[in-house]
Amino acid sequence: MLAGDEEAFREVVRTYRNYVFQIVFSVVRHPKDAEDVMQEVFLKMYTSLPQTEVKGLKAWISRVAVNKAIDYKRKAYRQRETATDGMEEAMPPPSLSGSDTEDPLLSKELQALVMRKLEELPENYRDVIIAFYYEDKSYQQIADEQKVTVQTIKSKLYRAKQWIKQHWKEEEFE
Repeated sequence: MLAGDEEAFREVVRTYRNYVFQIVFSVVRHPKDAEDVMQEVFLKMYTSLPQTEVKGLKAWISRVAVNKAIDYKRKAYRQRETATDGMEEAMPPPSLSGSDTEDPLLSKELQALVMRKLEELPENYRDVIIAFYYEDKSYQQIADEQKVTVQTIKSKLYRAKQWIKQHWKEEEFE
């Protein structure tokens, strides 16, 4: 294989295919993504063979697989964050006061429900949600108040939204 024998490399692929898939899947947690990353692992191995001194084949395969899977997960996370960057600035804060045509009593009930539900949020998430959506503060203002970076505030908002998606049920607000 190290001498460039393609059939020997194919045999390595056949032998370690499931092993690499298990490693990659344990990191990326999605079968289609794991298959894509697995192909990248074998491609990386093939292109790296001429300059690599392989002492332990299985250890080398494992290291390449783990590194590729972690790189893939980081890239996917950055793409997701980039896609959502600016969405918060573009979206107006939710209005709980209701419109002129809405029943004012219904609006007050909804406001009370949201405030009760906000009390369920972990405190560090609640503070960021209230500051951003209700007090209409910028990322920078919140970061300055909490003495953290803007990226930390973005992360907290993202995690707070994930927490809300997991713990709040849409039917409760209908």
